Amino acid sequence: MLDWFAAWGVYSVTGFVFREVLTPLAKGTLEDYTKDFLKDCIRDFSGCFEDDTLNTVVGKALKEFLVLVQQELEDAEVSEVEVEEYSPGLTKFIHNSSVKGILGSGFQDECSSLDTQGLGNLWYQLNLRSLPENFDWEQVGKRYLRKVKALIRESPELREILDSQKLDAIARYTQESAGIIPEFDLRRYQEGLRESYGNLRLDSLDTTGCAYNALKLWRIFIAQNVRKVHEVLPQVYELPKEYQLRSRETDQLDPDFQFGELDRYQRVYSEAPIQSVLDVINDKRNYPYLVILGDPGSGKSTLLQYLALMYAQSPLQNAISLAIPVLIELRTYMRNRDLGQCQNFLEFLHQSSGAICHLNQHQLQEQLKAGNVLMLFDGLDEVFDPGKREDVITDIHRFTNEYPDVQVIVTSRVIGYKPQRLRDVGL
Repeated sequence: MLDWFAAWGVYSVTGFVFREVLTPLAKGTLEDYTKDFLKDCIRDFSGCFEDDTLNTVVGKALKEFLVLVQQELEDAEVSEVEVEEYSPGLTKFIHNSSVKGILGSGFQDECSSLDTQGLGNLWYQLNLRSLPENFDWEQVGKRYLRKVKALIRESPELREILDSQKLDAIARYTQESAGIIPEFDLRRYQEGLRESYGNLRLDSLDTTGCAYNALKLWRIFIAQNVRKVHEVLPQVYELPKEYQLRSRETDQLDPDFQFGELDRYQRVYSEAPIQSVLDVINDKRNYPYLVILGDPGSGKSTLLQYLALMYAQSPLQNAISLAIPVLIELRTYMRNRDLGQCQNFLEFLHQSSGAICHLNQHQLQEQLKAGNVLMLFDGLDEVFDPGKREDVITDIHRFTNEYPDVQVIVTSRVIGYKPQRLRDVGL
């Protein structure tokens, strides 16, 4: 059996205190970890593990990351004993799926910077041991990225694997360009929106009467009123104690909420002015990013469908000048992402099942960069697994970083929504 510590150069690092963090990988399912780590860089892993190249490089990258974290802690004058106490947290940290995605992104050909804000947010969200105030994630990220680029340069085998993946991607795009690639047909997209969202959904009612089935959403929709809230919604904490306890146990309520502050929250909430939700949405200058919260049945999904239908009902010559509404049901997106049908929102719209109408991701990207899209993410709370919900939030964060001129709206039930995580990414 290969001595992974020797292959990763762990023995050669003087004073390295985080060896135990790597021990489970050296003894466990390293291949599965490597696949998760490089999934955004390598689509097909068949034949990639014959010479242990990938496992070796990923282990070296993790070792370099841990060395940099140790150096940053030492620079912050953390004692050697205290540094060792970070080992359990770092073990949990590097096994988080979002962390693996961020660290693995350094191996992407076009990567010029790491999502260090995401790393800092994830450390906080995982409730790990507090880092020193002057701990600099950005510095760690810059140095780590330089180490990764050096690993790529030093490994001909890795370069060959990454180059072959790029050639496969070029071949797929060439094949798509020959006729398989979906068009960017706005007329057909409008038709798809009308077919999917045009009729009012009355699945839970007796709709045997034809009049019910003829109800058109855009004709009867009444815009909801909203209040602007920066903190918690006090109504959540007026629920029965048993329900609150169950929600806390399932990680749906903030465990640090102070009930002594409830009166203040209630006062701030009740004093907030009531506005039409459409007025808020149309004020893109002041509200480029929105999270719309509401109880089940309050019309959150219907609101997003209405926004899409208003575009679909516009004459095509007018629609061309309007922001294109793109509605993604996050539960469907996450299911398809888990199945390997897509790795990001653009791939979901380009090729994945569940999209209303497949849109050419290359042309859609041009519209996104120009800010000509209204991005609608529906049902954050319906991604029930907390870890996967974190992955979705990270994907939204990356999206807003890449397309800062695009207005983004996210909907969620009040229960299950944690404001700080999305607030950290600008929503």
